[in-house]
Amino acid sequence: MEQAGNHFPNESDLIDGCIRGDRKAQAELYQRFAPRMFGVCLRYAANNEEAEDMLQEGFLKVFRKLDSYRGEGSFEGWVRRIFVNTAIEHFRRKTRLQPLSGTEEETIEGKYLTALDHMAEKDIVQLVQGLPPGYRTVFNLYVVEGYTHRQIAEMLNISEGTSKSQLSRAKQILQELVQQHIEKRKVR
Repeated sequence: MEQAGNHFPNESDLIDGCIRGDRKAQAELYQRFAPRMFGVCLRYAANNEEAEDMLQEGFLKVFRKLDSYRGEGSFEGWVRRIFVNTAIEHFRRKTRLQPLSGTEEETIEGKYLTALDHMAEKDIVQLVQGLPPGYRTVFNLYVVEGYTHRQIAEMLNISEGTSKSQLSRAKQILQELVQQHIEKRKVR
């Protein structure tokens, strides 16, 4: 079988092929973006199976909405936004966030960030997956995606204070999980 990449040398031809319903173009688009988008899904999911569900749902949306891509900004950025929104929708269907107390809202500045620098990416993803869904979602939106608390509050239909407290608690839990991970490695 000839490699699909030979038929679609540039993004615009690939997008046009997908819009026309060309199966090879669709397979090529999936192959190009699935590994990176799976990484996005993993950060929001509790496990690989949930991430795979998000991945499939996200690609269905990408293929349905391709004709709305206007070529403004990077195509990968457009695809990534669909996947982040898919993860948020998935989260909304499963979870309701509760605000934390005022003392829990204090930002945790931790030495865990230095420890994270020395951990493998898969270990970090696994630790983030260990967070409760609300904490995990807010953490990813704020730390990884770069949204503000105001934007997160609007996306998740929560208050800014709840977003801040969820992030604070996520950092605290991550600090504890990183410490446990480090202790386990010392024992080995």
